[in-house]
Amino acid sequence: MVRTAFGAALLGCAFLAGCGGSSPNSSANPQGNPPNPASEKIQHVVIILQENRTVDNLFNGFPGADTVQSGMNGSTSVPLQPVYLDQGSDLDHSHVGWWADWDGGKMDGFAHAAPGYPDQNLAYSYVPKSQTGAYWTLAQAYTFADHMFQPNTGPSFPAHEYMIAGQSADADEDPTSTPWGCDAPSTVTVSLIGPNGTDLPGVYPCFDYQTIADLLDHQHVSWRFYAPPNDPAAPFNGSIWSAFQAVKHIRKGSDWSKDVISPETKVLTDVQNGNLAGVTWVVPGGDFSDHPGAGSTAKGPDWVADIVNAIGASPFWNSTAIFVTWDDFGGWYDHVPPPQVDNMGLGFRVPLIVVSPYAKHGYVSKATHEFGSILHYIEEVYNLPSLGTRDMISDDLSDCFDYTQTPQPYTQVPVTFKPSHFIHLNPPADPDHPD
Repeated sequence: MVRTAFGAALLGCAFLAGCGGSSPNSSANPQGNPPNPASEKIQHVVIILQENRTVDNLFNGFPGADTVQSGMNGSTSVPLQPVYLDQGSDLDHSHVGWWADWDGGKMDGFAHAAPGYPDQNLAYSYVPKSQTGAYWTLAQAYTFADHMFQPNTGPSFPAHEYMIAGQSADADEDPTSTPWGCDAPSTVTVSLIGPNGTDLPGVYPCFDYQTIADLLDHQHVSWRFYAPPNDPAAPFNGSIWSAFQAVKHIRKGSDWSKDVISPETKVLTDVQNGNLAGVTWVVPGGDFSDHPGAGSTAKGPDWVADIVNAIGASPFWNSTAIFVTWDDFGGWYDHVPPPQVDNMGLGFRVPLIVVSPYAKHGYVSKATHEFGSILHYIEEVYNLPSLGTRDMISDDLSDCFDYTQTPQPYTQVPVTFKPSHFIHLNPPADPDHPD
């Protein structure tokens, strides 16, 4: 378990606004109190995860958002340079690299050499709006949060664990090979958080902590996790970026074949066919991930918009809350020092877009959020108990919603790459495989 002392939890409540309000441990109507409006209006929560971007990098200049056009490299000011979404290199976004970038809160250590890019200031870059039009359209129409923080100080594996469990068992790096988690070879390890920006010797990346899916199962609320396959010839034998693959009782239990779905593009046809779970996570394939470097494309914004468009055109729209966020900072510059609530984080800012008929329109949230905030929100929608991890000290995203609004029809976001394009890229190997 994450080693979060009681004092750190109190500190977290001071930083993460919204620790008050309705308790996630409460029933629907405890002691005659009015029910939480989220639980009255929302029947579907969708989390769309993208890859490896910061607020300063991906939403630079967004109206009302806290972004800058230059950053500090030590004592030198460095102008942020434009880099297209499908260009760049895989920058260092390890825990050790994060520690150097953070530099005790100075946010001035992002200069690192990157493979194939001799410019050590590559991290001081932003993506032009012309590359991310679908993201900006959604963010301007609904709610954009510019103080959403990655929960951990490192890369994707622990970040994805936080999105389902509010912890990563102190794992702070990615496993040394794929598949991740309980399908990894016995020699694979994942390092643990160490003091002062160091790593400790690794452990096998197969854990058995409680997840939000366990709470949902107990309440008989359906859930699905859509992730790409490791092996296209055997898409149901494990998935990269599949957080539940590292949770033993789910990977080895009945939930795996029933609720962990590959390929990830099946979410598009499922929604079109009238199938949307109570809680849904969607992870991108490599061809439409925002991850910089080899294999990256500029298709990520259309992939996300296609999912939102499908939900918006469905009967589910009036009862859905969609959260679009990015799993980690990817090594890119960001200027806002993150609150430090425990030994794992918080990490740097990542974008968050909240799309719902009840999301505030044209609103920029300044409240401090992290992945535990989404878990907290799910708990309130479905009247679940708290996991007792980061959800316990995170806000519930209530500032992003106005449940008195009358739901309005969804306006489709224009895209170049339509759902058929993504389905063709990664078709189901077995269309008859059960959901």
